Amino acid sequence: MPSSLETMLSRHSDALAGVFSHSDVPSLRDALASITDPRARRGVRYAFVDVLLVFVAAVLSGAKSLIAIEEWAQDAHQRSLLPAWKRVPSPPTFHRVAALVDSEAFDTAISGWTQKLVSARSNSASHNSAQRFGALHAVAIDGKEVRGAKHASGARTFLMAAFDHASGVVIEQESVGEKTNEIPHLPRLLDKLGDLTDTVITVDALHTLPQQAEAIMQRGGHYLFTVKGNAKKLRERISEAPWGQQTIQYQRVEKAHGRTSTWEAIALPATTRINFPGAKQIMQLRRGRNTNGHATGETVYVITSLPPQLANTQQLAQLLRGHWGIENRLHWVRDTAWGEDTSQVRTGTAAHMMASVRNLGLSIHRIIGHTNITKALRTYAKRPELAIQITRL
Repeated sequence: MPSSLETMLSRHSDALAGVFSHSDVPSLRDALASITDPRARRGVRYAFVDVLLVFVAAVLSGAKSLIAIEEWAQDAHQRSLLPAWKRVPSPPTFHRVAALVDSEAFDTAISGWTQKLVSARSNSASHNSAQRFGALHAVAIDGKEVRGAKHASGARTFLMAAFDHASGVVIEQESVGEKTNEIPHLPRLLDKLGDLTDTVITVDALHTLPQQAEAIMQRGGHYLFTVKGNAKKLRERISEAPWGQQTIQYQRVEKAHGRTSTWEAIALPATTRINFPGAKQIMQLRRGRNTNGHATGETVYVITSLPPQLANTQQLAQLLRGHWGIENRLHWVRDTAWGEDTSQVRTGTAAHMMASVRNLGLSIHRIIGHTNITKALRTYAKRPELAIQITRL
């Protein structure tokens, strides 16, 4: 057996015996049992929760479409891995469930379950908590459109995810309507996260607004915002700070894939002149890249409510980098591993539901300890019993 496969199977077994069997973590079946079956009672042949669990197990194994989910179920049934069913539901059944399910209730159920998994994992003796920033819990919030699901009428599916920096897991989600934007939905997503004590929320420049800072602080949290052209006056005030008189406080150089990347950061106290709610520090971060002699670079400004005793310059730079990681650790994986942006599933709530299941699949693999998600999907595709063990079908 190749050592890499042996490692993956070992991680899977350890997670089953540890995190997924933790006394505070219910089974996924129990978590999903709270969702109301939207189908008419007459003629129902398959338990609603069983169909939902097949969705999750198939996506854990790399299924990219509703047809692929039905094919996964056929294969698992032929291997006698679905004893509760005499036969597999037809493709229309899977389409109907995806289109009718209450996507908000589904998000609530899987988010609550996922947060319990993250808590159990972080409290386990074997968990390496080095990625935590001292006593702080870092959560990145960012939105993504499911591009292939856009209707000819212009209707779209746009979802904001709350992404745990340390574990790489989606812990909450908020749907953004087609006639609005992310800004009014941030407080709603914060409410879903609950008490934000010892939590720092990182968001992109769209949310660098006084009301967003206040919304985070009112719930007990800290914020870290990038400052760009949409907050023109604030950016001007920060850029005019005496950066040139300071020495570099944090530097990091990385060499990989034929390029050299450099990060240099300076943090200063936020004076009253900055005039932004709760601001304690500002930071200038310069990042450069040299690829075969071709150099590029940019300067990024940051404002945060974190005082120096909670986050020094190095930690602020790491928090910023952790936020940027949501693109390649979540959005990019959903696109490349599951083909999200090419998926044209769009009837009813199906696009939202499928995006949520992809988030859940990614989160489960990360909690197990798989670092290469695409490789994990290939392994679970060959061994459907692994996904079934996780979902307990």
